[in-house]
Amino acid sequence: MSAPAHPPLRSFGRIKSRAVKPRQAALLDTLLPSIRVPDPKAGPVDPATLMPGAAEAWLEIGFGGGEHMAAQAERRPDVLVIGCEPFVNGVASALRYVDEGGLTNVRIHPDDGRDVVAALPDASLDRVFILFPDPWQKARHNKRRLIQPEFTAELVRVLKPGGRLRFVTDWKDYADWALERLQATPGLTWQAEGPNDWRIAPADHVVTRYEEKRLGDTPPIFLEFVRA
Repeated sequence: MSAPAHPPLRSFGRIKSRAVKPRQAALLDTLLPSIRVPDPKAGPVDPATLMPGAAEAWLEIGFGGGEHMAAQAERRPDVLVIGCEPFVNGVASALRYVDEGGLTNVRIHPDDGRDVVAALPDASLDRVFILFPDPWQKARHNKRRLIQPEFTAELVRVLKPGGRLRFVTDWKDYADWALERLQATPGLTWQAEGPNDWRIAPADHVVTRYEEKRLGDTPPIFLEFVRA
C-alpha cells in the first residue's frame, strides 16, 4: 500500500489545551504504551493481531474524551474497539475510563485516524463511528473536513460487507456536506427511511459531555450507512 505523495490537510484543530492532570499524565506513561496501536506509518495494522479472537472490530475516529468509546467497549467486551484521537487531553481522559473500567478490549492511536484506516486490511472492520468531528465552518476551511471523497472510499475499503458507518454532527452545513459525499460513495447505502431516522439517536448511542454542551447550530443529526 503506497503512501500518498502529499499528506492530507490536518482535519483537527489544537492537540493540547490545559495541563493534563497528574493521574492521567501517569496513565499516558504507564497504560498507553500497553494498549497503543502499532505505528500505522511503519506497517499494516491488523485487528486480528490487536485482539486475537475478537468477535468484531470497531473503529472510532476522534473519540474526544473517550466516553462513547469506553461505554461501547464496556457493553461489548468481546469486540475490539480501536480509538483514534490526536488531542492529548482527550487521550488522557480516555485512559482514565479504560483504567477505571478495567477494559481490555480497547486499543488507542493518539494521532490522526486516517493513518490507521490507511494501514488496515481490506474488509477488516465491522463498524466505524465518526461523532462530532471538527466542522471547519468557514468555507475556506471546508477542505480540512474529515469527510472527503478519498477518505470515504477508504472507509468502504476497510468495512466488511454489511459493516456500518455512523456519522454524527450538530452542524447543519456539515450534515449536508457529509450526506452528499457519503451518498456519492460507491458501496455505501444510507439507512434512513424518514426524518426520525436522522433526528432520533440510535438505541446504542452514548451521549457525551460534548454533545450535552450543544455547541452546534442544530440538534445532533445521525447518519447511518451500511457497506454493500
